[in-house]
Amino acid sequence: MPSQSVPRHATLPLRLTIVPGLLALAAACATGAGGTPAGAAAAAAQGLPTPDAVSVAAREQTADQQVLHALNRLAFGPRPGDVQRVREVGVDRWIALQLEPKRISDAAGEAAAGRYGTLAMPLPVLLDSFPPNPVLRRLLRQAAAGARRDSQPFTRDDSLAYQMARRRAQVVGQQLVSARVARALASERQLDEVLTDFWLNHFSVYAGKGAAMRHYLVSYERDAIRPHVLGKFRTLLGAVAHSPAMLFYLDNWESAADSGRPRLVPVRAARAAQRRAVQRAPALAGMQADRRDTLVARLQQRRRGLNENYARELMELHTMGVDGGYTQQDVSEAARILTGWTIERLNEAAAFRFNPALHDAGAKVVLGTAFPAGVGVAEGERLLDLLVRQPATARFIASKLVQRFVSDTPPASLVARAAATFTRTDGDLREVVRTIVTSEEFFAAAAWRAKVKSPFEVVVSALRALDAPVDTSPRTAALVARLGQPIFQHQAPNGWPELGDGWINTGAILNRINFGMALAAGSVPGVRVREWPTYATLEPLPRDQQVDGVVRALLGGTVSADMRAILQSGDHPMLERARAVADTALPAAVMAPRRTDGGGLVQVIGLALGSPEFQRR
Repeated sequence: MPSQSVPRHATLPLRLTIVPGLLALAAACATGAGGTPAGAAAAAAQGLPTPDAVSVAAREQTADQQVLHALNRLAFGPRPGDVQRVREVGVDRWIALQLEPKRISDAAGEAAAGRYGTLAMPLPVLLDSFPPNPVLRRLLRQAAAGARRDSQPFTRDDSLAYQMARRRAQVVGQQLVSARVARALASERQLDEVLTDFWLNHFSVYAGKGAAMRHYLVSYERDAIRPHVLGKFRTLLGAVAHSPAMLFYLDNWESAADSGRPRLVPVRAARAAQRRAVQRAPALAGMQADRRDTLVARLQQRRRGLNENYARELMELHTMGVDGGYTQQDVSEAARILTGWTIERLNEAAAFRFNPALHDAGAKVVLGTAFPAGVGVAEGERLLDLLVRQPATARFIASKLVQRFVSDTPPASLVARAAATFTRTDGDLREVVRTIVTSEEFFAAAAWRAKVKSPFEVVVSALRALDAPVDTSPRTAALVARLGQPIFQHQAPNGWPELGDGWINTGAILNRINFGMALAAGSVPGVRVREWPTYATLEPLPRDQQVDGVVRALLGGTVSADMRAILQSGDHPMLERARAVADTALPAAVMAPRRTDGGGLVQVIGLALGSPEFQRR
């Protein structure tokens, strides 16, 4: 295939510049975006669309670049053999199939998820089987009180059993974060996984908000996010709005009509009904009457009035965007509409419940739309409908998706087309994503390696590149945290950065170089670089041929002259600094790079994984 130059993109600091050139992959010459004749026939048999020849011809990326670009943007990077498979079926048909994930057999992804026993548990069962700390403390108090009544001392064994139960409850959080990495690593439904990562970040929830939040997040990812990432945005938004994770995180479960506002149920009657309900709760069984009454009074006092947290983020972060045209008055009125959207028994049932006793039953006006008095839960649903229909929402969601898939600076023309698709299809996310990932802008030369990988993407793409097995321990998730992105641990509701500037600084570069070296040197538990399919072929070759082979296999055939010199010599200007950081900062579960290798193919692989070319997608 004739050479085509690719423009220079943004550079990383500290001499780690990216100078993209030709993309020369190791496999046979590409036959174009449509794929081989055999691949085209197979795709046609599956009912996949045939790409428009005019739109394909207008693309600036070469056919080989398009394959690798799609695998790096719509998947968490290629596994060995993926480039050839996508080439054979054709990049457009591969994209079309990824947009229909139910048509993709995913035994590997299902097997990976099946290794985590907590993922399939209904939330009440999960809370009962792995009680969070407040429940354990209550059980401990009840056991101690019972022991005193029976003249039996609360023994050391009882305390030990409590500590063991606490450790058992930690399994929920460990499996939650480990499974995120495992599914992204193993699943054939890669676009589904990429979009799950995107929407979990868009609707960000902080796991440290409360003791039961990790339990809620299991249900949140499984029930609110995953089923809807390629569905209607309104359905996804509604699932999030009803989830205990979001209601608890942004405090809407406590939000009630301010005093003096009308309610659907009179305040006095509501308090009496609440007292009766709380007194009958299984959680208070066996508690002394005076302590139970004190607890009931305390619970009632916690509900102090209107909380605007969720309403604000619903408009600013979830739908219309910070410049969406709403006012503070709109936020306050939306918060009034959402009063009573609460959680049934936090640490037991943990289900959505509309409580009319907390709901502000007065009339409201949001974005110029009147909401009559005395309606109830239906006006919350109407509010969500109203927000989804706003042109600002179409633009905001389109812009964020274009920013994720195309460029930190979203092309205005593509944002406009994606927003138009959102509006025309009533928020059909599959069609919005299709508009973006089949566009000329997606396959433009300017989009090639224009995005910096997040730590999650760095770890998963490196493991996929080396064909690493699934690790069901928390260790791989700890690597993501070590690189600066602990899973479900972003405290603010705006989520982790999407822009490259949020991830690249001197410390981050050092950590990424160290991660590559540690992975290649066998310091990451479960990863054996010598089992990488290409290793045996390259090991007996001279250093320069090893470098060529690693560049083809891991870097898509393109590397800057400076980086090639580093791979050839093994003399990296930042390597010793990276090792020093690793020696002092890496957790015990992730060891510093072994220094016994001294060089050779292992060193070339490690340096390549830490290179600027690998850090971009």
